[in-house]
Order: sequence, then structure tokens, then C-alpha cells
Amino acid sequence: MRLVSYIDRRRSAARSSFGAVVGTDIVELAWPGVTTLRQGLLAEGMQGLSRRLAAAGQAPSVALADVELLAPVADPGKILCIGLNYHLHAQEVGMAVPSHPSVFARFPSSLVGAGQPVVRPVESEKFDYEAELAVVIGRAGRRIPVAAALDYVAGYSCLAENSVRDWQRHSNQATPGKNFPASGAFGPWLVSPDEAGPLEDMTVIGRLNGAQVQSDTVAHMIFSVPELIAYVSTFTELEPGDVISTGTPAGVGLSRKPPLFLKSGDVFEVEISGVGVLRNSVIDEC
Repeated sequence: MRLVSYIDRRRSAARSSFGAVVGTDIVELAWPGVTTLRQGLLAEGMQGLSRRLAAAGQAPSVALADVELLAPVADPGKILCIGLNYHLHAQEVGMAVPSHPSVFARFPSSLVGAGQPVVRPVESEKFDYEAELAVVIGRAGRRIPVAAALDYVAGYSCLAENSVRDWQRHSNQATPGKNFPASGAFGPWLVSPDEAGPLEDMTVIGRLNGAQVQSDTVAHMIFSVPELIAYVSTFTELEPGDVISTGTPAGVGLSRKPPLFLKSGDVFEVEISGVGVLRNSVIDEC
């Protein structure tokens, strides 16, 4: 199952909703009082949403081409991102392999949906690309064991976890460089684990203007997805709709000679096998 959040602008009063992608259409799954995917996961979980899709008879509500896609989870309670989580990326930036995950937070306002432009802020020209696998939590849990961690996953998505590098390095905290409004992207949809396939088979690819700049397999992560879920859930309770972005492969613009940073007119794509392609153009902040 592929789930999207969207704005239907065909109506006289545009409204946001969520639903399941069936072919080139969307079957709306919202119901009174539950209009976001996070609310749907909190109320019924992935199994409940699957039952709602079956009950709807897959009757399309709107064509995928007629909506504006939002981030799959438009209102997450938490967005937790992992730094330095691929061996070759640690090597390219000259840092030791960490003994514990490096965790920082992003705010929902820092991410746009598929097809929407990401914004390079006026404060910096060092706007870097980062292709990442995003994990969306489907069940609440605290101190989740590694062996059971994947049972808490609602699905997977693509995330362009871009960085404003000079602001990221103002201190040893990455937060300022990760939260400029609309500087990253998330989407196009959440793919359920059964449709996405095994994690170890996933390849994370970043393309800039059609040229591949990043590529690695999820199997080469320093900390696996189950290990990340177990670690994060030790210090905070994970809830349905929470997002964990799992780190970027080698090939970032900062490490290239000369550096390769995003500029207005560029198009950055994140492709993850079994999940999909997230494509966004870049504009300068007005």
C-alpha cells in the first residue's frame, strides 16, 4: 500500500486529506475527525487503514495528477534525523565511525512534499543535497527491542535531508543548518513494508540534474533501522506518524573538489528501490 497526503484543489475550497494510491488515482481514506495520515495511524494503524481501503472498493476519489502532494506525514509529532550513518560517508568527511547514533531534530516546516520547490536561504550559498531513507513509525513504543523493531514500522519513504552547511557548523549542534523553512523534502508517499520489500535490498540514490551523485545500499548503514528504532525509543517514546531519517550515503557536495552545492534551477532526486522517486527543484528565497 502506498499512502499520500495531499491538497485537492479541484474543489471551490481546497482541502487537505490523505489516501491510498491505486494506479494513477487516489482513494481517499479520511473520515470525520480524522483528516491526516498521522491521525489515521493513531486511530487505526496500518491494518485498520488497509481494511478501510478494502471497504472503499478502491473507488478513486481523485486523480494523482490533480492534487498537490504534501509530505506523506504532514503533521509528524517528531522528525528525528541520523547523521553519519554510512561507512563511506564517514570516510569522505574524515570522521571516525561513531559508537552511538548522532541524532538531531527537524521541524515539519523545514520539509516540503514531492514536486514542490526546496528553498535555498539568502543566508548561505553552501546548500547541500542529502538522499535518505525515511522510516515512519506505525505503533507507539518505548525501549523497543532490536528484534521487534520492524514490527513498529508503518512504512518507508524518501527524504531529501538537505543541509545549509555553514550554519550546520556554527557549533557542534546540527540543528541550525537543518531547519531553514522548506529546505528539505519528504515523499512522494509512504510505502508499506510488504510492498517495499526487504530493507537490505534497498539502494539509496541521489541525482542532481539527472547525474548520479550518491548511491549505497541500506545494508551498508553503520546503525541498522532496527538499531536506530531501539536507540531512539530508549530516550523518547515513539508514536504513530513519527519519522526517523536514517542518514545519507557518500557523495555529498561538501566533500567534492570543488564543492558542489545546490543552486536555483537545479533538480535533486532521491530514488530508493522498492519505495519510489522524490523529485524537487531548487529556488532561491525571495
